[in-house]
Amino acid sequence: MSSALPAVRRLILYVLLFALVVIAASGLSGLLTRVLPSGQVLAGDGTAGLAQSLAFTVIGAPLAALLWWFVWRRLADPEERRSTAWDLYVAGLYSVALVVASTQLLALLAGLVEGRTEGWNGLLATAVVWAGVLTWHRWMWRSREKGPLLLADVPAVVGGGFGLTLGAAMAGTALTRLLRAAVQALSGDQVAVLAGQGESRTWWGGVLAAAVWAAGGALVWLWHWIVEGGRRLRTDFSDVVLVLVGIFAAGVAALSGAGTALFVVLRLLFDRDEAAAPVLSLLDPLPAALAAGTIGWLVWAYHRPLVAARSVSARQAARLVTAGIALVGAASGVGVIINALLSLVSAPLAGTGARALLLGGFASLAVGGLVWWLVWKPTHVLSEPLAGQPPGRRIYLVVVFGVSAVAALVTLLVIGFQVFRSWLAGGGGLALIADIRVPLGILVATALAASYHYAVWRHDRAEFPAHAARPSIGKAILVTALDPEPFSRAITEATGATVTVWRSGNGLPRDQEPHAQPEGPSAEAVARALEGIRSRRALVLVGPGERVEALRLEG
Repeated sequence: MSSALPAVRRLILYVLLFALVVIAASGLSGLLTRVLPSGQVLAGDGTAGLAQSLAFTVIGAPLAALLWWFVWRRLADPEERRSTAWDLYVAGLYSVALVVASTQLLALLAGLVEGRTEGWNGLLATAVVWAGVLTWHRWMWRSREKGPLLLADVPAVVGGGFGLTLGAAMAGTALTRLLRAAVQALSGDQVAVLAGQGESRTWWGGVLAAAVWAAGGALVWLWHWIVEGGRRLRTDFSDVVLVLVGIFAAGVAALSGAGTALFVVLRLLFDRDEAAAPVLSLLDPLPAALAAGTIGWLVWAYHRPLVAARSVSARQAARLVTAGIALVGAASGVGVIINALLSLVSAPLAGTGARALLLGGFASLAVGGLVWWLVWKPTHVLSEPLAGQPPGRRIYLVVVFGVSAVAALVTLLVIGFQVFRSWLAGGGGLALIADIRVPLGILVATALAASYHYAVWRHDRAEFPAHAARPSIGKAILVTALDPEPFSRAITEATGATVTVWRSGNGLPRDQEPHAQPEGPSAEAVARALEGIRSRRALVLVGPGERVEALRLEG
């Protein structure tokens, strides 16, 4: 019980400090908003708002400063500095301050580009105050004496991920508006107004505003990726964010954009009906599709070689998430095609709607199926070596099989309900087909996915029994100043462990190329050092020179 008291005390202190800093920042931004000239009387109709800002500032700011001074003094104790609560506080408030300061500043700049000045004082005040909070917490994060130790990579990784997501999304928005203006101009339509109510009155104003957001997001990403050293990180958390943002999110955008663009092309070729659907309406999804596909592909293409230089687990995760995205697209295409064919059978006069549905299914199947085939390689997947590989592939197969089986079961129940309801009502025939066509399409697609992945899982299970898959070491911490990749791979192959890399201070400068590193022990020597060790956790020390030590960790 007594050992838990310090952890509880730290948690309460940092939660309270977090809340007080947010309260003080809100109060200061509210006061600064009223100080900046905007044609509004300081109190006037905003008496309640002014009173709240004064209370937050006068009470919250001194309490926050006092509590921070108390906490900062205690961080001289190494035990306090190693606290997870301290790391979470710095990472959390740094991330909040970064998001608030950057979005408020970019909203101000984008509004000025579009010619909108209302509310500028509030945006500027909030941006200035939270920029101060951001600078303050960056100073604490980078402090050599009292900065976080356990989660020191989180601010750089979160900042880089946020900047990349914001920049890519708004670059897609800018490109969408530009392409839509081009399409409307080519068709001879009026392009003066592209945005909704309250936004830019000119198409180029909307494009420039989105470009401001995109440039701001890119700057945030570049700062954290290059200046703060995000690209040099080799931690589990950095690998997860790299795969989620650079591979998964980018892959979703690229594949959905490519599928939608192909759908538009197919409709222009095989489903043109000027009376029912003019060309301009057919082209309406094309700008957003091209923008999403282009930006998504660029982000994915940049991060793919970066993932290839990471750990075995990261490379496997990137491949599996890409295959999963493509599988969803291909399976959706199969379901939509069956739905459309049954629609044509049950309602021969369905016309354009059924044809459009059928073409959409073909587009989704073509794009998703092609990418899935290239990434998953079904003709070679059964011959891939499984020994020494992380368990990600087996987990992926079980998840896909499980989700597909559950979806198939649910749709089977829906089909059964529709069949029995039609039978009890004395109906059937074409009306029944119309009722079950959607769940039947889902059933066929999910049944195919479940059957295939179950077969692959059975093959893997036969080739790689459960007792052989059990790792001798659960998690290994690799400490080295050399290139960690060959050692990490050797540890995983020899023990099945998940490897976390800690870079030691001696050896190469952080920016020196790996091929210029000094000689060190071989990967085989590292694997031999782990022979006979069975533990939940192990510490592996590699270098300097030929030094290799493997230690069993308790707990």
